[in-house]
Amino acid sequence: MSVIGVIPARLDSERFPRKILTPVNGKPMVMCVAERAMNASLLDEVIIAVDSEEVYKEINKFNVKVVMTAKDHLSGSDRIAEVVENRDVDIVVNIQGDEPMLDPKIIDGLVNEFDDSSTSMTTAVSTDISPKDFFNSNIVKVLLDENRDAIGFRRDLFQEKIGGWYRHVGLYAYRKDTLLKFAGLPTSENEKKFHLEQLRALDNGIPIRAVITDYPYRGVDVEEDLNVIIKMNKHEKS
Repeated sequence: MSVIGVIPARLDSERFPRKILTPVNGKPMVMCVAERAMNASLLDEVIIAVDSEEVYKEINKFNVKVVMTAKDHLSGSDRIAEVVENRDVDIVVNIQGDEPMLDPKIIDGLVNEFDDSSTSMTTAVSTDISPKDFFNSNIVKVLLDENRDAIGFRRDLFQEKIGGWYRHVGLYAYRKDTLLKFAGLPTSENEKKFHLEQLRALDNGIPIRAVITDYPYRGVDVEEDLNVIIKMNKHEKS
């Protein structure tokens, strides 16, 4: 089974522009992510999919494969579909470029789920969620059924009961045919409403199996998150 990891790296993030090039301990944030992803034992290759010449030139200074993609993709998954469409690969892992504290073991956990032939798509969720996180729209929450399949993703929980929700870890893995099917679907109404690409999958009957971790996941959604990440990184190395 061939497995590749792709990091979609869009330069003009709405909440934190140019964050993928923001230095984290002397390297662009997206490179910190790539180096951690390379430590996953089940990935055969890691590719960074960029949408600008500036990012392409910057990342080419490092030892990682970079691919230029179109600017007009609606989501990271759509960008990744362009990368893998003509590649001979079985499983594709979508690795967010704003997760410099990524645990590579989580990637391996997602890939292992495909030993079950019925698995089409996987994601990761964390039990590390605080009460204030439930009302932070930058932190996506996930509700699972008894089979660990996702049945709901929300940014805000104003009306829902907060019990049973996990913190979403921004990783996905798909069989190649599932990814290409996803990319060929129109944007769903819930995807537009909540600005969550994974709702396109659920709205079209594509099940998403979750891997549960207790890892203290922290991504960089806004500039204020960066100081927390830098402190965590220094603590990890000390």
